[in-house]
Amino acid sequence: MSNKKVVLAFSGGLDTTYCAFYLQGLNLDVYTALVNTGGFTAEQMAEAESRARSYGVVEHVNLEKTQDFYDECLKYLIYGNVLKNNTYPLSVSAERAFQALAIAKYAKSINADYIAHGSTGAGNDQVRFDLIFQIICPDVEIITPIRDNKLSRQAEIEYLKEKGVNISWEKAKYSINRGLWGTSVGGDETLTSNLTLPEEAYPSQVEKDGSEEVELSFDKGQLTGLNGKTMGAVEVIETLNDIASKYGIGRDVHVGDTIIGIKGRVGFEAAAPVVILKAHHLLEKHNLTKWQQHWKEQLANWYGMLLHEGQFLDPVMRDIEVFLENTQRNVTGTVKVKLAPYRFQVIGIESDKDLMSSDFGQYGEMNNGWSGEDVKGFTKILANQTKIYSSINND
Repeated sequence: MSNKKVVLAFSGGLDTTYCAFYLQGLNLDVYTALVNTGGFTAEQMAEAESRARSYGVVEHVNLEKTQDFYDECLKYLIYGNVLKNNTYPLSVSAERAFQALAIAKYAKSINADYIAHGSTGAGNDQVRFDLIFQIICPDVEIITPIRDNKLSRQAEIEYLKEKGVNISWEKAKYSINRGLWGTSVGGDETLTSNLTLPEEAYPSQVEKDGSEEVELSFDKGQLTGLNGKTMGAVEVIETLNDIASKYGIGRDVHVGDTIIGIKGRVGFEAAAPVVILKAHHLLEKHNLTKWQQHWKEQLANWYGMLLHEGQFLDPVMRDIEVFLENTQRNVTGTVKVKLAPYRFQVIGIESDKDLMSSDFGQYGEMNNGWSGEDVKGFTKILANQTKIYSSINND
């Protein structure tokens, strides 16, 4: 064995399998690490470990980061009601930061000389991984065999056949990336501007008809329960996703600007995220003031954009998180949601912090806290600035 160590971000797929053999061909001691942010079952992680060891790597580790992913990232996406371009809940881009962080910290812990990942040169992930690796372990050289060698998928397959890999690497029609906060779906249709994904492309198929109601509980913005049962936030997300995905809820195709400046499309299904974000948003409409909602939306959009573009470690992110956390101090209550095939309806909320209290007035009905004369005077003063402007400028 050489004295040079390389840590490879490993998923068990074609690209990272190619990288494992390629790196050994460079006479490097290869250490593989799979980071789970909610997309792998225990069985899948065990299978990936077995596969990696069979390829002759020095060591393989499974790094469990699902709870950390929620605590340090997802809860802020919920606080901010973050939907990229009003569509995409950052299903993949959010988890990449945590996978890269875990890999970088593991590389430091074993004093690795190199760190490697299987990204191509055409997408966002290469930037997300490289950015965090350069920040956390700047003295560790990054190796990216697929990107650097500009490999086609067929070239990877031929190389692995030569190495005796006896797994079918036939290209699936659709590329699937599962995670706690949603699943991305890529295929021929998402490479066009005019086609959408067919029904069979989505991992979760519609199994239910009719409708049912679910109730989400929030305490200071945090998910605390589902249908009256107290649960941790991760369990709420997983349970709700199992329920809502059977209705085909949360499917869409996102069109966005990539970090490297080109347009891209990706399909996704994110049943639990879209329901949770809309439920939380409705609760905030009742419990926050107009200006709290306005400024929170501005900062939350920035937070989502920076996270999407790999800038999770910029200190401004911590500053925005403090603001978002503070806005949630009165976001407590329950929200009812009606689920049906391909759609859902947020019905209403119950909260002790509801600012729609009838003690002050009912919209369009009656005013208990002020008189008609109060409104006349208020309106007259409110008009002064524009009246003066119009008079001087003859508008």
